[in-house]
Amino acid sequence: MKLYHYYEKSNGPFRSISDLPDRDAEAVLQRIRTDHPDIFLAKRPEDYLQKRRRFEGILREEFIKKGGLIERETPHYMVVEACPFFEKWYEHTAWITVDTDDLDLRTLSFTYGDSHPTFSGKIRDGKEYRNRLYTYDEILPVIDRYGLPQDWNPDFRYGPECYVEVQVWTDRGLEKWIG
Repeated sequence: MKLYHYYEKSNGPFRSISDLPDRDAEAVLQRIRTDHPDIFLAKRPEDYLQKRRRFEGILREEFIKKGGLIERETPHYMVVEACPFFEKWYEHTAWITVDTDDLDLRTLSFTYGDSHPTFSGKIRDGKEYRNRLYTYDEILPVIDRYGLPQDWNPDFRYGPECYVEVQVWTDRGLEKWIG
Protein backbone atom coordinates (compact mmCIF):
# COMPACT_ATOMS: atom_id res chain seq x y z
CA MET A 1 0.00 0.00 0.00
CA LYS A 2 1.29 3.45 -0.90
CA LEU A 3 0.97 6.21 1.66
CA TYR A 4 1.16 9.87 0.68
CA HIS A 5 2.24 12.78 2.83
CA TYR A 6 1.32 16.21 1.45
CA TYR A 7 3.06 19.35 2.67
CA GLU A 8 3.97 22.94 1.88
CA LYS A 9 7.06 22.70 -0.30
CA SER A 10 8.86 25.61 1.38
CA ASN A 11 8.44 24.01 4.83
CA GLY A 12 9.39 20.43 4.03
CA PRO A 13 7.64 17.21 5.03
CA PHE A 14 6.58 15.96 8.44
CA ARG A 15 6.42 19.35 10.13
CA SER A 16 3.40 19.39 12.38
CA ILE A 17 1.84 21.93 14.68
CA SER A 18 1.09 18.97 16.93
CA ASP A 19 4.79 18.83 17.80
CA LEU A 20 4.72 22.44 19.04
CA PRO A 21 3.60 23.91 22.36
CA ASP A 22 0.13 25.48 22.13
CA ARG A 23 1.41 29.05 22.00
CA ASP A 24 3.80 28.32 19.11
CA ALA A 25 1.21 26.23 17.27
CA GLU A 26 -1.36 29.05 17.51
CA ALA A 27 1.24 31.49 16.18
CA VAL A 28 1.85 29.24 13.16
CA LEU A 29 -1.89 29.00 12.47
CA GLN A 30 -2.27 32.76 12.76
CA ARG A 31 0.65 33.33 10.39
CA ILE A 32 -0.99 31.02 7.84
CA ARG A 33 -4.31 32.88 8.17
CA THR A 34 -2.57 36.23 7.71
CA ASP A 35 0.02 35.41 5.05
CA HIS A 36 -1.97 32.90 2.97
CA PRO A 37 -5.69 33.64 3.51
CA ASP A 38 -6.80 31.88 0.32
CA ILE A 39 -5.46 28.40 1.04
CA PHE A 40 -7.56 25.72 2.70
CA LEU A 41 -5.44 25.65 5.87
CA ALA A 42 -6.19 29.32 6.55
CA LYS A 43 -9.90 28.58 6.83
CA ARG A 44 -9.63 26.39 9.92
CA PRO A 45 -11.77 27.57 12.85
CA GLU A 46 -10.29 29.49 15.77
CA ASP A 47 -10.68 26.46 18.08
CA TYR A 48 -8.95 24.12 15.62
CA LEU A 49 -5.89 23.45 17.79
CA GLN A 50 -7.99 22.62 20.84
CA LYS A 51 -10.08 20.17 18.79
CA ARG A 52 -6.98 18.69 17.16
CA ARG A 53 -5.41 17.98 20.55
CA ARG A 54 -8.63 16.32 21.73
CA PHE A 55 -8.90 14.12 18.64
CA GLU A 56 -5.23 13.15 18.83
CA GLY A 57 -5.84 12.05 22.42
CA ILE A 58 -8.71 9.86 21.23
CA LEU A 59 -6.58 8.39 18.44
CA ARG A 60 -3.79 7.62 20.90
CA GLU A 61 -6.12 5.99 23.45
CA GLU A 62 -7.88 3.90 20.82
CA PHE A 63 -4.61 2.75 19.28
CA ILE A 64 -3.22 1.75 22.68
CA LYS A 65 -6.41 -0.27 23.32
CA LYS A 66 -5.74 -2.15 20.08
CA GLY A 67 -2.16 -2.91 21.12
CA GLY A 68 -0.61 -0.44 18.69
CA LEU A 69 3.03 0.52 19.05
CA ILE A 70 3.39 4.22 19.88
CA GLU A 71 6.82 5.81 19.61
CA ARG A 72 5.72 9.45 19.21
CA GLU A 73 3.52 11.63 21.40
CA THR A 74 1.49 12.67 18.33
CA PRO A 75 1.32 11.00 14.92
CA HIS A 76 2.60 12.00 11.54
CA TYR A 77 -0.31 12.20 9.10
CA MET A 78 -0.51 10.51 5.72
CA VAL A 79 -3.27 9.23 3.44
CA VAL A 80 -3.76 5.97 1.59
CA GLU A 81 -2.91 6.47 -2.09
CA ALA A 82 -2.93 9.77 -4.00
CA CYS A 83 -5.62 12.28 -3.10
CA PRO A 84 -6.11 15.27 -5.44
CA PHE A 85 -7.96 17.14 -2.67
CA PHE A 86 -4.62 17.84 -0.97
CA GLU A 87 -3.16 19.47 -4.04
CA LYS A 88 -5.28 22.53 -3.11
CA TRP A 89 -4.39 22.35 0.57
CA TYR A 90 -1.16 24.35 0.38
CA GLU A 91 0.12 27.26 -1.65
CA HIS A 92 2.92 25.15 -3.17
CA THR A 93 1.95 21.56 -2.53
CA ALA A 94 4.55 18.81 -2.57
CA TRP A 95 4.27 15.18 -1.52
CA ILE A 96 6.23 12.07 -0.79
CA THR A 97 5.19 8.46 -0.99
CA VAL A 98 6.11 5.69 1.40
CA ASP A 99 5.31 2.04 0.89
CA THR A 100 3.87 0.28 3.92
CA ASP A 101 6.51 -2.42 3.31
CA ASP A 102 9.04 0.15 4.55
CA LEU A 103 7.21 0.82 7.83
CA ASP A 104 6.45 -1.17 10.96
CA LEU A 105 2.74 -1.90 10.52
CA ARG A 106 2.33 -2.01 14.32
CA THR A 107 2.92 1.78 14.33
CA LEU A 108 0.16 2.62 11.83
CA SER A 109 -3.44 3.42 12.66
CA PHE A 110 -6.16 4.41 10.20
CA THR A 111 -9.45 6.23 10.04
CA TYR A 112 -11.81 5.91 7.10
CA GLY A 113 -12.01 9.62 6.47
CA ASP A 114 -10.36 12.45 8.35
CA SER A 115 -10.03 11.71 12.06
CA HIS A 116 -11.74 14.97 13.09
CA PRO A 117 -15.19 14.28 11.60
CA THR A 118 -14.73 10.56 12.24
CA PHE A 119 -14.56 11.15 16.00
CA SER A 120 -16.55 14.40 16.22
CA GLY A 121 -19.80 12.70 17.15
CA LYS A 122 -21.61 15.13 14.86
CA ILE A 123 -22.15 12.70 12.00
CA ARG A 124 -24.74 10.10 12.89
CA ASP A 125 -25.40 8.29 9.65
CA GLY A 126 -24.87 4.77 10.96
CA LYS A 127 -21.86 4.02 8.79
CA GLU A 128 -19.68 1.37 10.39
CA TYR A 129 -16.49 3.42 10.11
CA ARG A 130 -17.69 6.38 12.19
CA ASN A 131 -15.97 6.64 15.59
CA ARG A 132 -13.62 3.82 14.61
CA LEU A 133 -9.86 3.55 14.50
CA TYR A 134 -8.35 0.65 12.57
CA THR A 135 -5.08 -1.23 12.49
CA TYR A 136 -3.50 -2.06 9.14
CA ASP A 137 -5.12 -5.50 9.01
CA GLU A 138 -8.50 -4.05 10.00
CA ILE A 139 -8.57 -1.25 7.40
CA LEU A 140 -7.94 -3.56 4.43
CA PRO A 141 -11.44 -5.13 4.37
CA VAL A 142 -13.01 -1.70 4.93
CA ILE A 143 -11.19 -0.37 1.86
CA ASP A 144 -12.16 -3.53 -0.06
CA ARG A 145 -15.81 -3.00 0.90
CA TYR A 146 -16.13 0.76 0.29
CA GLY A 147 -13.18 1.64 -1.94
CA LEU A 148 -11.07 4.74 -1.45
CA PRO A 149 -13.15 7.83 -0.63
CA GLN A 150 -11.13 10.01 -3.00
CA ASP A 151 -12.50 7.83 -5.83
CA TRP A 152 -16.21 7.99 -4.93
CA ASN A 153 -16.39 11.23 -2.93
CA PRO A 154 -13.73 13.66 -4.16
CA ASP A 155 -15.95 16.71 -3.60
CA PHE A 156 -17.56 15.70 -0.26
CA ARG A 157 -20.94 15.26 -1.95
CA TYR A 158 -21.67 12.02 -0.06
CA GLY A 159 -20.23 12.86 3.35
CA PRO A 160 -17.13 14.20 5.08
CA GLU A 161 -14.81 11.38 4.07
CA CYS A 162 -12.63 12.01 1.03
CA TYR A 163 -9.54 9.95 1.97
CA VAL A 164 -8.32 7.27 4.36
CA GLU A 165 -6.16 8.97 6.99
CA VAL A 166 -3.08 7.22 8.32
CA GLN A 167 -1.58 8.06 11.68
CA VAL A 168 2.10 7.10 11.79
CA TRP A 169 3.20 6.76 15.42
CA THR A 170 6.94 6.54 14.75
CA ASP A 171 9.78 8.30 12.98
CA ARG A 172 11.30 4.98 11.92
CA GLY A 173 11.15 4.55 8.16
CA LEU A 174 10.79 8.31 7.68
CA GLU A 175 14.27 9.38 8.75
CA LYS A 176 15.39 10.57 5.33
CA TRP A 177 12.60 13.17 5.33
CA ILE A 178 12.66 14.22 8.97
CA GLY A 179 15.18 16.94 9.59
